[in-house]
Amino acid sequence: MIDELLGRASLKERIEDLEDENERLRERYEAESDRRAEAATARQEAEQRVNRLEDRIAQLEGELEQVDDADDGVAVRRRIQVRGRRLEAILDRLDSFRTGPEGALTVAVDEAGLPESVRSTLEEPLGDRVALLEDAAPCLCCVDDAGLIAVALSPPIEPTLEPTWDDGFAIDRGTFLPTGRHALALVRTDLFALGVYDGDERVDYRGFESDVKGSHSKGGFSQARFERIRDEQIDDHLERCREAVATRRGDVDRLFVVGQRGVVDTLVAEAGLEPAGTAAVDATGDPESALEDAVRSFWTTELRVL
Repeated sequence: MIDELLGRASLKERIEDLEDENERLRERYEAESDRRAEAATARQEAEQRVNRLEDRIAQLEGELEQVDDADDGVAVRRRIQVRGRRLEAILDRLDSFRTGPEGALTVAVDEAGLPESVRSTLEEPLGDRVALLEDAAPCLCCVDDAGLIAVALSPPIEPTLEPTWDDGFAIDRGTFLPTGRHALALVRTDLFALGVYDGDERVDYRGFESDVKGSHSKGGFSQARFERIRDEQIDDHLERCREAVATRRGDVDRLFVVGQRGVVDTLVAEAGLEPAGTAAVDATGDPESALEDAVRSFWTTELRVL
């Protein structure tokens, strides 16, 4: 009676209801915790199984490589990247080599592989190592009939030399080194840089960046509209690139175009260029520093000692 008069009865009922609700929530929480614990355990077990499988895959790949090596029995003895003075010194050594008449063979190997007549000739000095040449293609192979020298060089400009037998190796340094007056253009979707060179000395430069939208975000642009605007910006950028190349093209003997492969191909095709060489290079930074990186990357030769 007193509880009712003081309003305690309704408060007690409310407290009981809240306690019941609290109990139900606690039970639900405990059940959810159990499910999460089970899920965490399952996830850990799955991760452990993935790790075991990855370890097993790595083990099997290693075993496979060992089997392949055992089957092939051949491997490149040395493989290095060379440029600049170091590359010049290597070419000097090859140029200085002398043997008897038709004792030195110089031959370009393209993606199509070795002609059968050349393959049979090389099998005597190289044996099974002939297979390494096709792995190195496109390349220039220098080998003597005694097998004392056997190297494959992958220069910046793809060699096109027919099989040449002589008392020394036939090496065109313009395939390996920045000789004469030439221009090298670096082009990306948002950046352009062009250097004019006399040998390895830069005598002229032009570079710029263009405002091209990056990856798409959903901030008010539809995907189609975003891509249309980006394509228009890239077209404008490439037009600026074409104009920049055109102003220098007549001043040089050779033109090289490097950068993002798809952008390079588009610029070459749309501008009607006939570059002496193209390459995909990863050059970042502002236009001038990116050009320096591109030049170093492009004028690099891979040397394999067979």
